[in-house]
Amino acid sequence: MSSKGLFSAVSGAMAQSSRLDTIANNLANVNTTGFKKDRQVFSEYLSANEKPNDVINVPRVPASIESFYDMQGGDNAYVNPAGTYTNFDQGSLRATGNSLDIALEGKGFFEVLTPQGVRWTRSGSLQTDSNGRLVTKEGHPVLREGQNDPSQRMIQVTSNNLTIAQGGDIFDGGNAVGRIAVVDFANVDDLQKVGGSLYALKGNATSQPTPTIEARVQQGFVETSNVNVVEEMTDMIAANRVFEATQHVIKAHDQMDDKLINQVGKV
Repeated sequence: MSSKGLFSAVSGAMAQSSRLDTIANNLANVNTTGFKKDRQVFSEYLSANEKPNDVINVPRVPASIESFYDMQGGDNAYVNPAGTYTNFDQGSLRATGNSLDIALEGKGFFEVLTPQGVRWTRSGSLQTDSNGRLVTKEGHPVLREGQNDPSQRMIQVTSNNLTIAQGGDIFDGGNAVGRIAVVDFANVDDLQKVGGSLYALKGNATSQPTPTIEARVQQGFVETSNVNVVEEMTDMIAANRVFEATQHVIKAHDQMDDKLINQVGKV
């Protein structure tokens, strides 16, 4: 019994397992501020496209079809998990009434400073730390616009009574203290999630952050997750059904192999 069909079925089951993991992660973050859902990407791997052409050899096994007709690997195919991509569609804005909550309406990201360097986020649930700096819930300082050292671009305030304009300008008791750095990327696929609603550039990234005026800062709001629960549950049901179907195929191959070895072999 050939293992080619069995391998295709196993690779399909593994692909659906990865898809289920991605869906589960989306559902787990349905209430995470600024979270962007992920999607699994698959492609069909054809070994004929990877294997160079060889000279057809003289048949060695008379009973084998492959001996008379060299497929050059064209009959070998399986599901190739090509990774995930992030859907950056806008989430809905939810009013909180908190003057330190901000949301971006439009494309763009806030710049924050982490121990690993500058990172980007859509989560605008802010607060002030013991040093009077404007920081995220995780304690990462929010940065203002400027070309100097990021450590010199932290936003210092004296109270929580702030006014933040749609352009990102911050007023502390009527005094301007800077403009929140809002940037965008020519290719958002250059970004990768690094946890805590933060993004970093991939190692092979070609685009760099550039200031943008397309996004408007909305004070007193947060951006909710763009995960659609009904859509995710529908995808989960579909993935489960495909996974079960591949299990049936694997079981059928196992039964045929059993008959081939234990019954046909005794004839």
